[in-house]
Amino acid sequence: QVQLAESGGGLVQAGGSLRLSCAASESIVSNNFMGWYRQAPGKQRELVASITKRGSANYADSVKGRFTISRDNAKNTVFLQMNSLKPEDTAVYYCISRSDYGVAYWGQGTQVTVSS
Repeated sequence: QVQLAESGGGLVQAGGSLRLSCAASESIVSNNFMGWYRQAPGKQRELVASITKRGSANYADSVKGRFTISRDNAKNTVFLQMNSLKPEDTAVYYCISRSDYGVAYWGQGTQVTVSS
């Protein structure tokens, strides 16, 4: 079974940056839809960034211009570079991989906390 391991979360002041990583246990990054969701306390999980297997990236309006998703196919890793962080970005961030057949895998999540 595919495993996804996120890392890179932590505590940062508003205006700061963090880089999240999602390492896959198999060579799926280049073949699957890869994305980053986040879930804040009391809120629904939302998709903040995604990248298709063809390399097309999409972002939620709330993070456009601040977050960048990328991938390293050789390392089976997807990244989320987060700049100009705001307190409202505080959430648990989850990595997702979804195949063309709809099979989805989730990581365990990594906490991002932005202090004002």
